[in-house]
Amino acid sequence: MRVMGIDPGLVTTGYGVVEVSGRATTLVAAGTVRGGSERKPLEERLLALHQGLLAVMEEHHPEAVALEEVYSHYDHPATAVLMGHARGVICLAAARCGVPIFSYAATHIKSSLVGSGHASKAQMQRMVQMRLNLTELPEPHDVADALALALCHAAIAGSPLAALAGSKKREARSGKT
Repeated sequence: MRVMGIDPGLVTTGYGVVEVSGRATTLVAAGTVRGGSERKPLEERLLALHQGLLAVMEEHHPEAVALEEVYSHYDHPATAVLMGHARGVICLAAARCGVPIFSYAATHIKSSLVGSGHASKAQMQRMVQMRLNLTELPEPHDVADALALALCHAAIAGSPLAALAGSKKREARSGKT
């Protein structure tokens, strides 16, 4: 299974693609897509983000995209709105490629990799490095976060309970319970 994790941002969006085969997980690709300077109009940054991620998806053919759920602190509601824009174009790119999106809370991602929902960025980077047998820490943080998302989804999708959870979601969508 090939999973793409994406850490949304309007200036820099991190992505990471991993391949899971049995118990082995390998890095396929990782990098950033630049939306452009904050001085650039929002619509231009969103277009650049969409086109860049679409190109990555078309090149690597992920079977799933993992995104972090939007979190907004009440002191910064505008941040959630801007991240919503970024998530929207990411979802559009995935839909154009026929790839399903899976969203995870930040605490769930941290817990699945480190065992604590309150792990630091440094702990997450080290765990991603260890899980993917990388010689160096994944940089920048946007890439490390995207790889953490991909690894989180891969672990959940590989779980014996994943098929059961997936069938219950399909039943809920179709109105069967």
